[in-house]
Amino acid sequence: MQAFKLLAVLPLVGALAACDSKQDKTADRGFDSKHLSQLQAGIWVDPNGCDHWIIDDGSEGYLSQRLDKYGKPVCSGTAPPTVATGNYKGGSSVADSI
Repeated sequence: MQAFKLLAVLPLVGALAACDSKQDKTADRGFDSKHLSQLQAGIWVDPNGCDHWIIDDGSEGYLSQRLDKYGKPVCSGTAPPTVATGNYKGGSSVADSI
């Protein structure tokens, strides 16, 4: 029973160890690591019609909600729901197979 409890708790401890609050989230630390400002963002429209910034560098992807200066969601209608527009795969030398 002790071994079972240890096996159940071990993945949880590993997952919590990955939550580092001091981690710099503005940098890509993947295969072609660089600052995220060097990548190009596009817009993905969610099912509710609101915009999200999207960046795809081939091996990793980034997404954040597009907000106005008051912190409210931007729903511009630039594309139909669930569609991504713009050169969001630009700025990376890693080919994306999808």
